[in-house]
This record gives sequence, C-alpha cells and structure tokens, in this order.
Amino acid sequence: MSYSDGQTGTVIYSGESPGQVLLAGTVTKGDCLGYSSGWQRSLGTTGGVIPFRAVAAEDGVSGQVIKVYFGETVVGGRFSGATAGGALYVAEGTSNGQYTQTLPSTSGDLTSVAGYMVTATIAHLLPGFNQDTAA
Repeated sequence: MSYSDGQTGTVIYSGESPGQVLLAGTVTKGDCLGYSSGWQRSLGTTGGVIPFRAVAAEDGVSGQVIKVYFGETVVGGRFSGATAGGALYVAEGTSNGQYTQTLPSTSGDLTSVAGYMVTATIAHLLPGFNQDTAA
C-alpha cells in the first residue's frame, strides 16, 4: 500500500501548547496550518509557501475561531501506507493542509521536516520546527 493522507477520520492522541486562532479558510482536523493573511492550511509550493505553525484540533471555516496545537502533536486516522520512522513534509501543489513523505525538490519549495511517522498510520508532528528552509 502506498502512502496517503486522506484528511478524514483524524484522531489526535496528544497535543502540546493548545491555543486558538481565527481562520482565513476552511480546515480539517489534523491539518497543518500556517499564517499568511490569516490562519489557513499550510502549503509547501514555491511562490505560495505557508510554513507549518500549528495543527488544527477541529474542523473549521473562514471567520471561525478553532482550537489548535502549536507544539508537538501525535495524530492518527488520516494516514495510511506510511513508512514508520520516515519523515513528513508539508505537501505541495493543491494539497493544502496535507502531509507527504516525498521531499519537495523544486527550488523554493518548503523542505523542512514537519514530523515523523511512528507507525504506518500514526504521525508525531512538529509545528514550527525548522520551518523556514526552502529547497
């Protein structure tokens, strides 16, 4: 089975540094979030990079205040087929808010590690960790 981030069925097992943010877009529980003209889904693509700063603790829409985790967070349920011990990155393209195990390779893409897979389905996420590095 190949890696997939389905963005559904997310279970948050633990999260550090809880807080709240006002959303500037629609998010799904477990999404990686960053700030760019408001809190929204992170993106690793050149020209549109939104660094990973928090994990959404609940679903929400633009204008809504939701709970987030700014520190280490353990998430499961949304991943399948991952390589245990493998690094995660903020996805690029149109996959806002998703994680990928493929290191972005285009110059200017966000290449910082977003976390690691503990098992094929559970991730240990690190918001804000080394997040300003680009390819």
